[in-house]
Amino acid sequence: MATPEQWLAGARPRTLPAAVAPVLAGTGVAAFYDGLVWWKALLALVVAVALQVGVNYANDYSDGVRGTDADRVGPMRLVGSGAAQPAEVKRAAFLSFGVACLAGLVLALATSVWLVVVGAACVAAAWFYTGGKRPYGYHALGEVMVFVFFGLVAVVGTTYVQTGTVPLAAWFAGAGVGALPCAVLVANNLRDLPTDREHGKRTLAVALGDTQTRYFFAFLIGVAAIFLLGLALETSAWVLVAFAFVIPVAPGVRAVLGGARGRDLVPVLQAVGVSELVYGAGIFLALVTA
Repeated sequence: MATPEQWLAGARPRTLPAAVAPVLAGTGVAAFYDGLVWWKALLALVVAVALQVGVNYANDYSDGVRGTDADRVGPMRLVGSGAAQPAEVKRAAFLSFGVACLAGLVLALATSVWLVVVGAACVAAAWFYTGGKRPYGYHALGEVMVFVFFGLVAVVGTTYVQTGTVPLAAWFAGAGVGALPCAVLVANNLRDLPTDREHGKRTLAVALGDTQTRYFFAFLIGVAAIFLLGLALETSAWVLVAFAFVIPVAPGVRAVLGGARGRDLVPVLQAVGVSELVYGAGIFLALVTA
């Protein structure tokens, strides 16, 4: 039976910036347009964190039962390591999704019932990343869905539930924020490229190959910077303080372009996570005080 520490590790807390940063950015945009509603922002955060934890457990379960994690280089997985039974991890995933659905339902009832459809799409995207008979994460679509759901949907949705509008600034922020978890996934799949190829998991890294994947990682960091500039032009020059995100991510870019492999890429994932949090927090602080 897995220990509490192993369950916490399985939830992969290092991935939580992918949940927190979009809510910070979306709330910052809402504040700029005088629409900040704290209780809705907090519920949006609950939805985002619960979905992130749920997708982590879902990936653990699905990759584990397929045998993809048998020769894993990265952090321990519960099913792959044998620390927990697959049914237990699957149950944890759906419990997390349930929490997200409950918080999301409150937001939908307070804002628009159409958000129920968006929430259902988010849960489906979380499960079918590696779950089901034809998981899209095994067909080089993971980065696209991460950009859409942990970038555009998360940021624009957070702004919408507070303001009832979807301003251009929210789309800029969503695109910029979304590029960073994509970069995390690219680095993660670059790390796992040899074993993913061996087990038939056709990630974008497998499709692009080693060299092009490294260039794509650097490109995504550039995308985040470009959309941050666009956000500043649309809202306030103070948003430029969020360019501090470059400081923690710069060593990661050097490592990736310098040929780091295997376990040497683990610090890159952590660096981009910190960078994403700085990015979202910078937008939030700039627009709340603008």
